[in-house]
Amino acid sequence: MKIVLRCCVAVMLLAGLVYLGDYLSVAIPLPKTREVFGSIVTHPYYAISLKYKKIEYDFDVPPVTVVCVHSWFPHFGDRPCWYVARNLHPEIDE
Repeated sequence: MKIVLRCCVAVMLLAGLVYLGDYLSVAIPLPKTREVFGSIVTHPYYAISLKYKKIEYDFDVPPVTVVCVHSWFPHFGDRPCWYVARNLHPEIDE
């Protein structure tokens, strides 16, 4: 039982250190190593629920530029760029 507890504590400490390192790489960027923030153009669409469990899709939405952060985790209220790049067509539920 002690081994399981120690492993859980070790995993939590490792996860905390990885998150802290990621945060510090964004908060205190080294000069000229990389851009901290980026922007990606997404093309959202509306998914409108109709009667009898039917869904109507509306693609007449203008493209949106999303500000993202080049990191593994979200920081400063911005999503990571790798996540935004995977979701270029976000669905807006109505």
